[in-house]
Amino acid sequence: MPRLSVGVPKYRKHRASGQAIVTLAGKDYYLGPHGTKVSKLEYDRVVHEWLAAGRSPSFGAPADRLTMVELIAAYLRFAKPYYGAGNRGEFTNMKRPLRLLRELYGRTSPAEFGPAQFKAIREKLIAEGLARTYINALMKRLCRFFRWAASEGHIPPATPQTLSLIPGLRRGRSGAHESAPVHAADASVVDQTLPHLTSVVSAMVRLQMLTGARPGEVCMLRTTDIDRSTEVWEARLVDHKTAHHDRDRTLYFGPKSQAVLLPFLEGAEEGYVFSPAASVNEMRLRRAAERKTPLSCGNRAGSKYTPKPKRPPKPCYTTQSYGRAIARAAELAGVERWSPNQLRHLVATRVRRDYDLDAAKTLLGHSQVGTTQLYAEKDRRRAIEVAREIG
Repeated sequence: MPRLSVGVPKYRKHRASGQAIVTLAGKDYYLGPHGTKVSKLEYDRVVHEWLAAGRSPSFGAPADRLTMVELIAAYLRFAKPYYGAGNRGEFTNMKRPLRLLRELYGRTSPAEFGPAQFKAIREKLIAEGLARTYINALMKRLCRFFRWAASEGHIPPATPQTLSLIPGLRRGRSGAHESAPVHAADASVVDQTLPHLTSVVSAMVRLQMLTGARPGEVCMLRTTDIDRSTEVWEARLVDHKTAHHDRDRTLYFGPKSQAVLLPFLEGAEEGYVFSPAASVNEMRLRRAAERKTPLSCGNRAGSKYTPKPKRPPKPCYTTQSYGRAIARAAELAGVERWSPNQLRHLVATRVRRDYDLDAAKTLLGHSQVGTTQLYAEKDRRRAIEVAREIG
């Protein structure tokens, strides 16, 4: 690791002039006569400004000399530790519009970016065949990038303010196509898929259907998160989707959920509840049981598996690996593919039908009822009954 990734540049003496000097981002800053209190205060000021800028390589560069490529590099340096470098996190999502921004306007000055350039990028995304809602989301991320640049003093505040006035694409008034809405999973399709899943993934699916948890919440569930001291178990999650908004998230496990969880909690004091390694072992045992070649012939059981594989099972499932396991099982079952997110829609619809919208809001962990309505579809059967009576 480079030394200055954790340290700070030294306070030095420039022998030719007798002044104190410090070098930040490749630029020398003269601080005044070496050894004086004034020069040391100036050193503290400049270094703290550099640290506040995230040790940016573009620190101190004049706005008229800074290029878009340099600004994007500075932002990615800030965004990676801030958002996290996951495969499907916000840091990865930000790369898509920034990549296009770099291709079209990489050598221009960020101060020259305006509505015409903003709309040109949007037209490029429309030409790529992306959905309207996805394009609007990418353009909002681009506006966030320019707000950050203005907050760091790299561009005038008027730039992000002007871009925020540009309305998003409206339905039926742009060349972008509409994305298909995400509907609740069909319970019969889920039931046909379960036999083709390992016991670990099958338990994750059933737990989602009983609790309405997000896929990531089930994947990241730890044994130590679960409080089993009451009749209804509770899991207070520390790391979840809305944690950065200072919101709490609690999962509630009734008798049916407890029956699903209990086999995975016995003998496990800590760590993740659902382990990919357990699925791999189960898959190997199943293949060994289905072996048709006599044990005295062919490969010896377990001889094809290396003791230290290059890609060992991870400590927990990710939303991607969880979704892939379900997609493969659905294909083996010969049914339509479905995703773990659709289970959340299924639970929301059931709770709204059998209880009320507020109960669905609490169970799903939403802060606003409007968000819950996107998940909880209205009961079609109820509408049919009313139409039969009055229609």
